[in-house]
Amino acid sequence: MQVLLFLAAGVFVGYLLRTRKRILVTAGTATTWSLYVLIFLLGISVGTNGAVVRALGRLGVQALMLSVGGIAGSILVGCLVSRMFFERKCHEE
Repeated sequence: MQVLLFLAAGVFVGYLLRTRKRILVTAGTATTWSLYVLIFLLGISVGTNGAVVRALGRLGVQALMLSVGGIAGSILVGCLVSRMFFERKCHEE
């Protein structure tokens, strides 16, 4: 529930600040670097977990396939959503 409240608050603040380009650029940069930090911390967590490190050789191929499938699916859905909702508006103007 707490996550949804933060998301709703972010949507509200984003709506209020949507015309300020500098804030949007700064928020985008901060989001990217925050994701880098989270991925790094996840790597530390995995690296310190002995059971995961021991099973890495066995699970590596499966994890790679799941990762590639997830990334490919995300790209596909992102392209479809972009075409459905955003490109039409560009042509209408």
